[in-house]
Amino acid sequence: MSGVPLLRPFRGLRPAPLFAAEVAAPPYDVLSSAEARDMAAGHPWSFLHISKPEIDLPEGIDLYCDEVYAKARENLDHMVGHGVLRRDAVDCFYVYRLKMGDHVQTGLVGGGSVAAYDANRIRKHEFTRPDKEDDRVRQIDACNAQTGPVLLAHRDHPAVAAAIQAATSGKPDYEVTAPDGNTHTLWVIDDADTIASITAAFDSMPALYIADGHHRSAAASRVAKARAGNDLAQSFLVVTFPIQEMKIFDYNRVVKDLNGLDKAAFLKALTADFTVEAVSGQAKPAHPREVGLYLPGQWYRLTPTRALPPESDPVGRLDVSLLSNRLLAPVLGITDLRKDKRIDFVGGKRGLEELERRVDSGEMAAAFALFPTRMEDLVAVAEAGEVMPPKSTWFEPKLADGMVSYPLD
Repeated sequence: MSGVPLLRPFRGLRPAPLFAAEVAAPPYDVLSSAEARDMAAGHPWSFLHISKPEIDLPEGIDLYCDEVYAKARENLDHMVGHGVLRRDAVDCFYVYRLKMGDHVQTGLVGGGSVAAYDANRIRKHEFTRPDKEDDRVRQIDACNAQTGPVLLAHRDHPAVAAAIQAATSGKPDYEVTAPDGNTHTLWVIDDADTIASITAAFDSMPALYIADGHHRSAAASRVAKARAGNDLAQSFLVVTFPIQEMKIFDYNRVVKDLNGLDKAAFLKALTADFTVEAVSGQAKPAHPREVGLYLPGQWYRLTPTRALPPESDPVGRLDVSLLSNRLLAPVLGITDLRKDKRIDFVGGKRGLEELERRVDSGEMAAAFALFPTRMEDLVAVAEAGEVMPPKSTWFEPKLADGMVSYPLD
């Protein structure tokens, strides 16, 4: 392990307060190019010009060509040159508060140690794809900065909580209300004693947990190796929240067909592993190990009848695993969630109405509503050094791109 702290302060590149609302943008990977182009129209300082630079190039351009990454750097330099983005003069931590309706979570922006990530002290729970890593490496190299934060979770610590409480008792440096109604608020911590206390608190933690951003983390590790002599490159941009404050939504499944079965035969096949109960209204799962099934015009509640896998199998005990292992694979023949074109995934924020719409339209044959994966499940999988099935967690609210970036010089 290197001498780099688990979480370090840094001289962030961030909007001048006057421009914060214009700069802050949805994460690069939740919008299509067309959606980003529409959202950024008439907004020259939107961070989408850096995170989705293809919007400033001809439509249909190859998203992974050199011109796209060069445009990202050009747009970044343009915003810095016009004073829209500016660099802090000293190393800082940043308090970042997310508010979505009644839900509030408050965490810290800092530089996470790449060495800790490589040693699995910043713990993973997903596989990554080389092509998606390549894209992030090229973006970081072009911009000479990490512009997309990785979402982490940490166990509560009194010194960290005290520092956050003290910072948020003062006026924020800026507050942005996004088009979706979510609020993003930032406070700067530049007091040397507070920074030292936060740094020591995180160094005492045995682990941090990646919630979202596995490809960004893996890309940062590759950049760090390529820039072995660059101290700043040995950390990567993270926002870490207390575990108990984070919110995971359900990540539901829809399937195109019933694998050659008619409705009656399909429901009968399910009784090998589930009780099947037709319900009036929607069958939104009220607790773990309960699945809602929607067929055209009718909801059913499914409950597993066989014993759960043991505690020593944290992946097998997940609701998403039980659905795959006891229904999707044996009944519907869907064994590879990453590649099978017969299955799609719907983030729970869209609600069960979206599941009904896709089935009732005839696009899909059935939908499955799941209870949200819990943070303790994620931690258990990460602690075991295992990986979750694809599309197991949907975190909301999402971090905004552009609130703070991490330059590598």
